[in-house]
Amino acid sequence: MKSEEFDVLIVGAGAAGMMCAIEAGKRGRRVLVVDHAAAPGEKIRISGGGRCNFTNLGTGPANFLSENPRFATSALRRYTQHDFIALMNRHGIAWHEKTLGQLFCDDSARQIIRLLTGEMRQAGAVLRLNTGVEGVAREGDGFLCRLSDGGTVRTAALVAATGGKSIPKMGATGWAYDLAAQFGVRVVPTRPALVPLTFEPGLLEQLKTLAGVSVNAVVAHGRTCFAEGLLFTHRGLSGPSILQISSYWREGDAVTVDMAPGVAVFDALKTARTENGRQAVHTALGRVIPARLAESIAMREGVAGNLADQSDKVLKRLGEAVGAWSVKPVGSEGYRTAEVTLGGVDTAALDQRTLAVKTVPGLYFIGEAVDVTGWLGGYNFQWAWSSGWCAGQAC
Repeated sequence: MKSEEFDVLIVGAGAAGMMCAIEAGKRGRRVLVVDHAAAPGEKIRISGGGRCNFTNLGTGPANFLSENPRFATSALRRYTQHDFIALMNRHGIAWHEKTLGQLFCDDSARQIIRLLTGEMRQAGAVLRLNTGVEGVAREGDGFLCRLSDGGTVRTAALVAATGGKSIPKMGATGWAYDLAAQFGVRVVPTRPALVPLTFEPGLLEQLKTLAGVSVNAVVAHGRTCFAEGLLFTHRGLSGPSILQISSYWREGDAVTVDMAPGVAVFDALKTARTENGRQAVHTALGRVIPARLAESIAMREGVAGNLADQSDKVLKRLGEAVGAWSVKPVGSEGYRTAEVTLGGVDTAALDQRTLAVKTVPGLYFIGEAVDVTGWLGGYNFQWAWSSGWCAGQAC
């Protein structure tokens, strides 16, 4: 059985793991990165339709969910979005801002993977793919790790960068959570986040004609709201506004949807009634929202006939159905389509500057494995860069 020694063993060759390896290697540490996947950076590769939404210009602690929302502040300040942009620029990778501060590669996400693997090689880090860690034991001040290839690695520092449970078809597992439990570190209960929401069969039947219809919307849950696109699907609702609110939504809760933000629908219908009362209700409503959606709402509200025949009370009800639709999803599409995992390794157990476990010297958790979850729009990649960089300065 082959036995090796390294200063740092990083499990997971994703965004956080590769960033950590680069920084630790620059410090002269002997670094081994292992991943059970056949290629590094698979989430990077598929992100943003293959162009990777690699950060957000507006990144700050307010864009993250956690039991301790302040935990991410130190890492985000020590390695900022502007630091990663500078790294991109040094490598000549062209990028653009799409919307709401979201930055994407002009060309391919593979450029970022090449950037990271190239920086790792330059820093002397060793990357070993198709290799997992099947067992971890404390050995003195370090760790003895048993690899899936039958070999063992002794290491002073062990970094868990294996992400969460989202997108299992790409190899996502709960390995980091199991490791945390082994060493007595609490894991905040996990759930899918940035994920489409689903409806019960009766409501789906009512809305089946709307699959594929999209609108700009404001979607709210309590005091939290997002103004972005919404898409009706054959399972329920998706689109950026829904993915965002899904991180806050819980089973049994309703969300409120304004499908014509900035439009006083009741007033618009009253004006249309005065100007042309002969037109059908859904025709007038279709001047504010997509025609198929207008027809569906009029049918659902039991309103038919001409505008002239409708009272203010009826028009007000239609306005509320458009601008304040309260709907109760029954679930989400789950980890299969979730972009990230909410919850994870309890931040109370970690040093906020280094991401090290306070009670287990040499053990680190970074990236999505930690109970720090960003909004849609590049925030989760920035957390990966920032947390990986911070651990790389210390491990």
